[in-house]
Amino acid sequence: MTVPASPFWSPAIRGLHAYVPGEQPQGEGWIKLNTNESPYPPSPRALAAIRAAADERLRLYPDPQSLALRQTVASRFGLEAAQVFVGNGSDEVLALAFMALLRHQRPVLFPDITYSFYPVYANLYGAAFEQVPLDPQFAVRVADYERPNGGILLPNPNAPTGVALPLADIRALLRAHPTSVVVIDEAYVDFGAESAAALVPEFPNLLVVQTLSKSRALAGLRVGFALGQAALIEALTVVKDSFNSYPLDRLAQAGAQAALADEAHFEHTRQQTIASREWLAAALATRGFACLPSCANFLFVAHPDHPAAGLMQALRERRILVRHFRQPRIDNHLRITIGTQAECERLVAAIDEVLA
Repeated sequence: MTVPASPFWSPAIRGLHAYVPGEQPQGEGWIKLNTNESPYPPSPRALAAIRAAADERLRLYPDPQSLALRQTVASRFGLEAAQVFVGNGSDEVLALAFMALLRHQRPVLFPDITYSFYPVYANLYGAAFEQVPLDPQFAVRVADYERPNGGILLPNPNAPTGVALPLADIRALLRAHPTSVVVIDEAYVDFGAESAAALVPEFPNLLVVQTLSKSRALAGLRVGFALGQAALIEALTVVKDSFNSYPLDRLAQAGAQAALADEAHFEHTRQQTIASREWLAAALATRGFACLPSCANFLFVAHPDHPAAGLMQALRERRILVRHFRQPRIDNHLRITIGTQAECERLVAAIDEVLA
């Protein structure tokens, strides 16, 4: 239902176009390949930690600084806790970065084909922005960002394309823009890309953002974090404490710590996803699909003879959900999340029906 604008609304929101998340279907029997969630359960250690934290202590506020969790994250990346910020999903971390670091007189730069929340944030917080076109192969060219800016925001790998930049390109970008904050959104980095986290000690203008929603299978827990030198982290903290001092509850902090500690579970499910991605890419290629090289937990594909919108609808009729973006340059592409191997095989069987 669409609610008409009210005279009680703030003028600031009247022209906003909110982010539209992927469909979350009701009922059983769906194969959800549309929201880049993990097809595998979270770490058993994470689930046990969440259960253990659900006790009488819930009457108390959680640690507002999430210090134990920040120390766990810092240890994983060879950093200090003062170089780690945690928030309610990476979406909140990115929103705080817009408020704290990217609201300057010059425009924020990000790709024209990318995570569709970026322009929403920019409009919400009154940040001017410019969208820099990807090249014809849907890759970021760092040389195209050689222009005045109030910050640069790049997802690596990019979404919805899955294409990743090598670490050398990110280093070159940081060197070329020493007076601009460069935010690298690494929501999908664990599926094959190089993390820029190792560059944090070298570059005071770098902020790396990650999430536990994808490779750690905790999308329902809402935990994200940022890595950067202490001055950038302090800016995020000031904004956070001016907005919500307790973004992560006790259960989230406990579950996130345990998930990060369970390296064996992480590696096993990560490798399963990568193997199914490669299998699915090969299977789709033999059926005439063009597949971009993906370092994420999804594929971005197009078929020369079958429009994407029609394919999406035909799959939906078979209770398989994939994502279609009605956007210039990519309106004939589908983004397909990697499911379990069995789900990928059912998808290919359904595609064979549709193509026939």
